[in-house]
Amino acid sequence: MPTPETATTQQPAPATRTGRRSEAATGILYGFGAYGLWGLLPIFFIVLAPANSIEIVANRVVWSVVFCAIIVTAARGWGKVLRAVTSTKILGTLAVAAVLIAVNWLTYVFAVTSDHAVEASLGYFINPLVAILLGVFVLKEKLRPLQWLAVGVGFAAVVVLTISYGQLPWIALTLAFSFGLYGYVKNRVGGAVDAITSLSIETAVLTPVAIVAMVVLAAAGQATLTGLGAGHFWLLASAGIVTAVPLLLFGAAARRLPLSTIGLLQYVAPLLQFIIAITLLGEHMGPDRWIGFGIVWLALVLLTLDMLRAHRQAAHLRRAALAG
Repeated sequence: MPTPETATTQQPAPATRTGRRSEAATGILYGFGAYGLWGLLPIFFIVLAPANSIEIVANRVVWSVVFCAIIVTAARGWGKVLRAVTSTKILGTLAVAAVLIAVNWLTYVFAVTSDHAVEASLGYFINPLVAILLGVFVLKEKLRPLQWLAVGVGFAAVVVLTISYGQLPWIALTLAFSFGLYGYVKNRVGGAVDAITSLSIETAVLTPVAIVAMVVLAAAGQATLTGLGAGHFWLLASAGIVTAVPLLLFGAAARRLPLSTIGLLQYVAPLLQFIIAITLLGEHMGPDRWIGFGIVWLALVLLTLDMLRAHRQAAHLRRAALAG
């Protein structure tokens, strides 16, 4: 799931206040659509049983390439793709991003299909905190006091959950760091490529490995793509649509909404994943884990308050500059 840090498309400037409100309302609908679909992914992956996590991700990659090719053709966007792949810098950066998103996808599907969906949702809850840490250690950014407090509270939550699980919550940490690094790498590209071009190249980079994985699984008698009827086949094939559509909705939202609003909407996905895990999937949440998650949510409240305050201050400075 993209974070506010990965939204690089500049927003248009509507001419009237009514136009701005209309654009914002449309953007919120797109945003809820994107994060809502990402939040429902656990149900989709469970429905794909008995396909294992490797087969699911391999099919996700291959069918995403097919679906992206259709969209790029319809949008006459092959020129953008060609310009991107002929740039060594862009292609290399997107190749690194592809590896990171593959790690993220494999970890997430494994978590959902092995009764660890609660821990998977934790990974996306703590992702904003990981993004802050990357800003400090990689980009040498300076944090505001409330951000430091949020990071400290988040660290305390990881300690509590480590005690609860009896080990480091490695699934959550792998998801958070792989996706945080993915966002950082994608920002290195900036606005040079749009969402569908980026996804097309990333999945194309992964396609040879995905095809090999599908062949190996078939040879070992573990592939389910063609062995369980047309319904199962088309469900696996729809993984391309399931991957691309939320990303397109996110791009449409990012063009219409300020980053502060996108930052609030991003919590919709892990919240839905968490609810699905403890209700539909019946995963256990003991008192100690509720305490750990409560501490994480406190950290996110602090982070959100800091983000909203910084947004208001920036807006005030812009108004003062215009008035001056």
